[in-house]
Amino acid sequence: MPIYDYIYGTVDKNSNTLYENSVKRNEESPNVVHLTHLTTPESIYHLRLGFAYLASKPYSSVWYLWLLWPVTLWFMVLTKIYRRTFVVERNRFDQIRLQTWAIPTYRVQYCLKRQKESINNMIEEAVLEAEEKGASGEELNRYGEVYVKKHPQLKVKLVDGSSLAVAVLLNSIPKGTTQVLLRGNLTKVAFAVTFALCQKGIQVIVLREDEYEKLDKSFGTKFEDNFSKSYSSCKVWLVGDDFTEEEQRKATEGTLFIPFSQFPPKKLRKDCFYHTTPAMQTPMALENVDSCENWLPRRVMSVWRIAGILHALEGWEEHECGYTMCNIDKVWEACLKHGFQPLKVPIQSKS
Repeated sequence: MPIYDYIYGTVDKNSNTLYENSVKRNEESPNVVHLTHLTTPESIYHLRLGFAYLASKPYSSVWYLWLLWPVTLWFMVLTKIYRRTFVVERNRFDQIRLQTWAIPTYRVQYCLKRQKESINNMIEEAVLEAEEKGASGEELNRYGEVYVKKHPQLKVKLVDGSSLAVAVLLNSIPKGTTQVLLRGNLTKVAFAVTFALCQKGIQVIVLREDEYEKLDKSFGTKFEDNFSKSYSSCKVWLVGDDFTEEEQRKATEGTLFIPFSQFPPKKLRKDCFYHTTPAMQTPMALENVDSCENWLPRRVMSVWRIAGILHALEGWEEHECGYTMCNIDKVWEACLKHGFQPLKVPIQSKS
């Protein structure tokens, strides 16, 4: 600020006009939009909109945020009133412009049936807004097929990232593994990774009878010999939502837990290893990465976010939503080609 120019009357008369003209610019349209949502009430402080110090570190609960509960409660009321997505991050990778939009909802709301219509409406509005702004890829936390059917004229491509998630999971399993235990809600990713493991000749162990029956019914007799219910010696567990603490305590010492869902399990065992949720290290060419994505380390990005970037970089024209999957090997090779690197398996780094 030219304070002394103002005091002594030597300020240029055109300064204000020059400043106003310099900050004027057209709104930048994104090529890729990553659609996400808040997790817990205090997660708002871990965004760029909150505290930069917290945003720069992986998400963790800190005691002093409890002192801000009046403010947190006010934010919760605000999200209830303001039912539109908002931009929380802008990045650039080569010539691709990336934006992250947050839906003002919390994780617990996705479990409530009465919230389903409201959340779907907000996602639909976000998809149409991305279409209007000319985005070429949009990632959704859900499969997204309903929006394609409702708006068949969409030019924006909906990408749920399931193919890349399966590719990362397969490459996270230590080489030489012959048995993998599967436990958690059977999602699109769970079915796809089970099918891929069976094709590789790896035995899949299923704890619960209902999950066993669903997989057996889905794959028929083709991989009947690949399924088992005995897990006494299994050291690799693929886990998702609904994986209980009791089940986690039943694992043998040295077990590696690999999450296939978007939320990691609670780390209860000091004698076991925990992999991150499906994610990869980003290339240095990715700009403006000054905050962490949830609990992931700095410059590590979830596969659901990377998948939309790959669609834009490769110019793929198909949707990846509903029960549609891309070629897993093709997606994996494209990911490595653009500089994204797999994370180290914890059991390997410790040994």
